Amino acid sequence: MSAALLPEQGFPPVSVSEAGALFEGLSDEPALLVAVSGGPDSVALLALLAEWAGAPGRPKLHAATVDHGLRAESAAEAAAVAALCERLGVAHATLRWEGVKPATGLQAQARSARYALLAREAARLGGATLVTAHTLEDQAETLLMRLAHGSGPSGLIGMRARTAKEGVALARPLLAVPKARLVATAEARGLPFFRDPSNADQRFERVRWRETMPLLAELGLTTERLGRLAQRMARLDTAAARRAAEVFSSAKLAENASGEGLNLRFDTLAAEPEEIVLRVLGLALDAVAPQGESYARLERLEDCAEALLAARRAGFALRRTLSGCIVSLGGDGVLALKPEGQRRRGVHPATS
Repeated sequence: MSAALLPEQGFPPVSVSEAGALFEGLSDEPALLVAVSGGPDSVALLALLAEWAGAPGRPKLHAATVDHGLRAESAAEAAAVAALCERLGVAHATLRWEGVKPATGLQAQARSARYALLAREAARLGGATLVTAHTLEDQAETLLMRLAHGSGPSGLIGMRARTAKEGVALARPLLAVPKARLVATAEARGLPFFRDPSNADQRFERVRWRETMPLLAELGLTTERLGRLAQRMARLDTAAARRAAEVFSSAKLAENASGEGLNLRFDTLAAEPEEIVLRVLGLALDAVAPQGESYARLERLEDCAEALLAARRAGFALRRTLSGCIVSLGGDGVLALKPEGQRRRGVHPATS
């Protein structure tokens, strides 16, 4: 693995004390599994974690590299990461994506395979927390992609610093750290790294967004401001989710006479802001919809909620279907949800 000569002028490396603050939330984990691709971000994370985890009382650190088998160099790159891990005193595993690769949607499928392999390795290690090197730029790109796809407030959080993936805990401690500082960290420590050429392949949506970032920054939409927006949206989402859970609990009535689904006092919902109405309806659908169903695009959920609110104001009954559920509002203000069965899907008015 040859070192990339990409000096990051004006961007200081991440210091030991900064790393300690970034990793503080990982102290009580049973073990850590850091995903290392061999790029500068993950190599810097590996080195910083190895130094931090060496202190007494810290969790055991492991590393893994996923070899997708998509490039001739991938096996050699994984071997080079293994050599670096040996140098740093970190146990390493190479995880290979076997089988025929898809002709379309390759990047999404590769991502899914990567997380599945890493989650399996984390489970094998006794429930290790997976740690990835997603940066401020990754967060900004994710937010822009979701905005372009029509995401609502919850989607505009971007990536969460703590979440679960494939049944294992996932931590992203570097979401507020610019990529240039990680490159500077790897360079300052003399760590070898390489660049994945797919990161410049314009066939991939994320790459196209990445290439627009300099222009957006000139207009004031910097990665820092996008990252701050994600933090603010997360703060709002937490508050709204908490309120929605409270309203869902207080509005819930006995289950339907058939023993399937649930009933809600719709007047309790209608007294709340529309965002809470949407979230409570979403919670109810999650509880009732057959396994594998979802309420899909936010616009569909919004259309259904608006129709329900309008019907209640007018004193009308309303019946709709929404992603595998029959949603019925009676004249008494009770909203009933029950599984629709296998015949119809989608959102549309249903005749009573």
